[in-house]
Amino acid sequence: MKIDWKRKLTSRKFWAAMIAFVTALLFAFGVGESDVTKVTGVIMTGATAIAYIIGEGMVDAKSTNIKPQTNPEIIYDDDEYEDEEGDCDDE
Repeated sequence: MKIDWKRKLTSRKFWAAMIAFVTALLFAFGVGESDVTKVTGVIMTGATAIAYIIGEGMVDAKSTNIKPQTNPEIIYDDDEYEDEEGDCDDE
């Protein structure tokens, strides 16, 4: 089963579970309450930034409706293109 990381990283349930797990580990290892509070605050701040960036990227991608070109063509400016004799077409 493939994990959809975009959806996972924007999920509040995922981040709540991560905070609960990290908090439990910190308390299990005897870390002080003020340090646990700081760590959970850092995780929440990072999670909010990650979720916002990914969410806005998804919204922007859906609103543009721009498809990437698979066969881009090179377009030459006629004024700079020389004919077989080496003369410019515009002269």
